[in-house]
Amino acid sequence: SNIFRPLNTKRVSSIMKRKSGIKEIFAVNRPHWVGNGFHVSQYFPSGREQGFMERFSPFILMDYNKPFHFPASDSLVGVDVHPHRGFETVTFAFDGYVEHSDNKGGGGVIGPGDIQWMTAGSGILHKEFHEKEYAKKDRTFHMIQLWVNLPAKDKMTNPKYQAIAKTQMGKYSLDGGSEITIYAGEVFGTKGPATTFSPMNIYRVDLKESSRVELSEPSSYNLGMLVISGEAFSNGQELREHEFALYKNEDGIIELSASKGDASIFVLSGEPLNEPIVARGPFVMNTEEEIRQANEDFYNGKFGNMDF
Repeated sequence: SNIFRPLNTKRVSSIMKRKSGIKEIFAVNRPHWVGNGFHVSQYFPSGREQGFMERFSPFILMDYNKPFHFPASDSLVGVDVHPHRGFETVTFAFDGYVEHSDNKGGGGVIGPGDIQWMTAGSGILHKEFHEKEYAKKDRTFHMIQLWVNLPAKDKMTNPKYQAIAKTQMGKYSLDGGSEITIYAGEVFGTKGPATTFSPMNIYRVDLKESSRVELSEPSSYNLGMLVISGEAFSNGQELREHEFALYKNEDGIIELSASKGDASIFVLSGEPLNEPIVARGPFVMNTEEEIRQANEDFYNGKFGNMDF
């Protein structure tokens, strides 16, 4: 469970005061284009050590579109039709508007504070563009796309789409106006709205200057945090803006504080699947044979109609 202690806590047991250590901190400053609408830095697995997808399971890819200015355009801005199988794509909007549509009937527009959670499952075709009217203006775009792996038993589940509005998110208030927004899982007894195939907690911690929070995640979970704005300290180590901290799998609290203005930290914590991962392009399966079959099914039209 998650715990919170205000800044003036006088005493916490010695067990709870043991701090979970940070294994590594890294930043990625090599952005690339995905289509013509997403200017992203891939924090993982690209650039990480071999086996990072297994190390940070069930989270297998994170593209971070740091705040980026786009000029007004009358053209489509984004990524056209492409396939996926075996995992879920999750887009978190902090600034900007994205329109999603897929060939299973899912679709909609998300804006600041919203998320779209697409389960590719057995196979889906989808496309993502900056919302048309929004694209006609000069604009700042700031989002995360996360790939969440599916357990082997759910790889071929029916595709589905969750459009989750800002107003549906779980909210937990901290002292001094700080707040935690829960997207999935549970934090301090407050649940997030997204449904998941394996246990995970995904949330955003917004800390006001000089405020602090103490979190606790199961040591069996893989835990990482991205500072999306400001600067923070975690267990005595400085985390600068756009740095990612990967934590050790050990018991203890995770202390977060903001000492140089406000800070926002995006948190990923999940139970590893402990299953083989074979990833090739838009498909993530458990064996090479399953990847071969995914390619064959796609090229034989078994993912469905591409005209939607």
